[in-house]
Amino acid sequence: MCVTSAISRVMAVTMLDTSHLDVDPHWYVPDRTNEGEGREVPHPLLAGPRPKHAQLRDALADLAGDLGPDAAIPSERELTSTYGVSRATVRRAVEALIGDGLLHRVHGKGTFVARPRLESRLHLASFSQDMRRRGLEPSTHLLGLELAEPPAEVAAWFDADRAWRIDRLRLADDQPIAVEASWYSADLLPDLGGHDLGDSLYALIADAYGVVIDAADQTLWGESAQDRTAKLLDCPSHTPLLVFRRLSTSRGRPVEHVVSRYRGDRYQLHMSLSREETAPPAGPQEGNAP
Repeated sequence: MCVTSAISRVMAVTMLDTSHLDVDPHWYVPDRTNEGEGREVPHPLLAGPRPKHAQLRDALADLAGDLGPDAAIPSERELTSTYGVSRATVRRAVEALIGDGLLHRVHGKGTFVARPRLESRLHLASFSQDMRRRGLEPSTHLLGLELAEPPAEVAAWFDADRAWRIDRLRLADDQPIAVEASWYSADLLPDLGGHDLGDSLYALIADAYGVVIDAADQTLWGESAQDRTAKLLDCPSHTPLLVFRRLSTSRGRPVEHVVSRYRGDRYQLHMSLSREETAPPAGPQEGNAP
């Protein structure tokens, strides 16, 4: 047999037979599903009693602290490759951190490190005063201003059929924090609409009218952000909100009725509680007549 014929026979035997495949042999792609086996994983998680999703959650929490607010975390594919886990494990860890408020997801963009929540203690102060006390720069977008007939609840509070309605968006370091729907006494603050309402109203009415808010009743509840509120606060619809209703007075005179809706992922409330100790009733003392 000549050398040329031998080579031809070897090539014929070793050539890939694709006749049994229902594909064009020019487009055949070999199976490489096992090619990743044995590859080195940069940060493998430990085998043991602690679930991998919990280990990954801790690792991502540390990563978020290193990256800082508003930074994007790596994609699911990058995380599966880095830590040697499945996408289901990655999703479970990320969802847990979103639930904790450490991460937040932006549709179509990715998952980002959340800004830390602003913490407030219950005290009588304006939004501007509260933010400056934290070292943040407050700002305000005026959404609406009118002298109008208030709803029945507000009219009963002021005992009047006209009041100033002021709607404002409140920001801290240019980040939307709260939407306020406020009513103010037209009797005590007759030309309030002619003033600059972009800063602290408490300071304004104290300086311009000599009206100092010295007491308030405040009620707190939760609700979800509806379309308009969500758009103003730059958050997804149904984001949890903290809602405060404050009824404020000056020397017993009603001044303010305001409902403030705060983003629940950017604001939290701190309260210190203590038990009131009640002295036991004194029993009859020995030697004394009843």
